[in-house]
Amino acid sequence: MLLALVLLPIAMGALAFAAPSPRLRTYLVVTGAALHAALAVFVACSPPPPMFDRWLVLEPLGRLIVPLLSVQFLLCALYVPAYLAARPERQRQNRVFCACLLALGGTMSLVAVSHHLGLMWVGIEASALVSAPLIYFYRTPRSLEATWKYLLIGSVGVAFALYGSFFLASSALHGGQVSSLLFEDLVRAAPHLSKPWLHAAFVILLIGYGTKIGLAPMHTWKPDVYGEAPAVVGAVLAGGLSTCALTALMRFLQICTAAGDGQLARSLLVVFGLLSMGVAAAFMIGQRDYKRMLAYSSVEHMGIIVFGLGIGGLATYGALLHILGNSFGKGVLFMTAGNLHRGYGSKLAADVSGAIHRFPASAGLFLAGFFAITGSPPFGLFLSELAIARGAFASGSYLGAALFLALLATVFIGMGAVVISVVQGPRGAEGPREREQRLTLVPPALCLAVVLLLGVYVPPWLDSALREAAAVVEMRP
Repeated sequence: MLLALVLLPIAMGALAFAAPSPRLRTYLVVTGAALHAALAVFVACSPPPPMFDRWLVLEPLGRLIVPLLSVQFLLCALYVPAYLAARPERQRQNRVFCACLLALGGTMSLVAVSHHLGLMWVGIEASALVSAPLIYFYRTPRSLEATWKYLLIGSVGVAFALYGSFFLASSALHGGQVSSLLFEDLVRAAPHLSKPWLHAAFVILLIGYGTKIGLAPMHTWKPDVYGEAPAVVGAVLAGGLSTCALTALMRFLQICTAAGDGQLARSLLVVFGLLSMGVAAAFMIGQRDYKRMLAYSSVEHMGIIVFGLGIGGLATYGALLHILGNSFGKGVLFMTAGNLHRGYGSKLAADVSGAIHRFPASAGLFLAGFFAITGSPPFGLFLSELAIARGAFASGSYLGAALFLALLATVFIGMGAVVISVVQGPRGAEGPREREQRLTLVPPALCLAVVLLLGVYVPPWLDSALREAAAVVEMRP
């Protein structure tokens, strides 16, 4: 079952690549995503035994992340048929797009179930490689530049991640232990690991996987990539691939906590979290490109999650809940931004001003997505940010909590200025009016419903899964 999580979408991607009909390829994307989601929910409810000497394992953290990745991927896949049908001039790229998108679902699943440092690194790198053709879908000079920036900066990041993995293995050797790249072995031997090598390993891994997450100052690829990639690709990258890199970082935090050095790791996470929120807030003020604004929003939310993980306790629960809310909230914003971009042919807020008059459904969902992603009640991100803030105050981190709340308010003001201008600004010159397609409205509406549900009612089974995952991250019995 664990192997099927990885191979099923990759096999469906191969079928999509071989399919002769562009329409058939898009339906294969939806079919593959639906089968993968059903399988992910099944294995989360009935975890299968480990495979390949515990290289593939579905522990409590994986039981939370795997269904999240799969369901969010399914909602994004539902957007694909109508999205590609509106771009008949891109039929040549359609084949590669559908195949790579399905393959990305498989490589992300590989990261979520991998308990071997090397295999997880392979999953991260494979995800980056299959993402590159998706970013270059429009084949413009700016999308080419964004693709190369993504590959080059990402390559530096994965190189750091590889070096950090070697340092982590060396910490076992210098501590008199048998060298292993399995997480369970490293956690078991954690009290005996060489502290200097372990400290160096975590710093290097934080830089490496922090590049994939998009933490400041390693975030410089995000504005270009999210600004130039197709809307559905931005949603998958922001809600899926970033979550995979966060999962890797949480597992390294487990090792540091088991070694008794959790405080050093958590302090670094708090610093990088607040720095990311601060950088995002600074660049959102005066931002005029609404797709680049979503990139900085992603930087901010990665900072929120990392800050919560650094605080620990109740904030860890809040950080995990925030991962769920951010994944689906970004789905709302990216897909509706794609509708507006297609209708107006521009990413500038000034050109899309007053969108509520021409595209009322997309503009309304875009506005609702803004309130959801900025943690306004009654959406789920309000609960997660409240839990993180309460955790910060409970731990005595009053300065960190104050900065956290101040930066949240700054982002709300900066992002709100752009969104209100897009949705309800002065009505611009009327161009050729395009009819909104229902199939491009259903997926973001479903994502919005999930975020709203998380704020109104957290099902007992989800609350239990969040608590179990938080206990694993914090190494609590």
